[in-house]
Amino acid sequence: MKTNIQTIKETIQKNCELSHRDASLVNLICVSKSVDSETTKQVVDNGMIHLAENRMEKLIEKKEYLADQKQIKWHFIGNLQRRKVKSIINEIDYFHALDSFSLANEINKRADNQIKCFVQVNVSGEESKQGLSVSEVEEFILSLSEFENISIVGLMTMAPFNASEVDLHLIFSTLNKLKVTIEEKNLNYAPCTELSMGMSRDFGIAIQEGATFVRVGSNFFNEEGNEVAER
Repeated sequence: MKTNIQTIKETIQKNCELSHRDASLVNLICVSKSVDSETTKQVVDNGMIHLAENRMEKLIEKKEYLADQKQIKWHFIGNLQRRKVKSIINEIDYFHALDSFSLANEINKRADNQIKCFVQVNVSGEESKQGLSVSEVEEFILSLSEFENISIVGLMTMAPFNASEVDLHLIFSTLNKLKVTIEEKNLNYAPCTELSMGMSRDFGIAIQEGATFVRVGSNFFNEEGNEVAER
């Protein structure tokens, strides 16, 4: 595992150099949903701070198992049903899939403190993907101004599994431009300085296009990369 982590970090460094970026600005998230709690602990023992799960029960189970590891930042990257918000929202540091006013309202109601949220954007327009269209994002974020327990720290997207390199660059650069548009509004509740994009198969290109959080799963555990494993 230590070798895998080093390889991932070298890929981050290489792509930051290609795009003249500081590698320290890229946060590596380990998507640990495909492994058990003990394997997840090995990741933490090798220096990983950011952990992500897409199922509420698994996140709570692993958080309890790693309760003594106070440095961990917990990310929830799955679709979140409103009826489950109260059970998970105060267990996490980041939520990567905010895509409706009703969900935002429920989070604001149930959170004990401000939750860092990414607005999910379906840049590619795939029917199988959730998220807002590019044209809906600005109005949506403006509608959240009264929610004191939500901070829109950035935008998130997933590229199609079989996207070409050209398409990947276009998708990720489109999200970056949208992020800048929101950031320039200087909204105190939506600083929108971050981009959550890129998974095991495409995080290098995502970094070249400005990703500040990359969600990597299979590359940690010598598994064949697939979209499900990291979403």
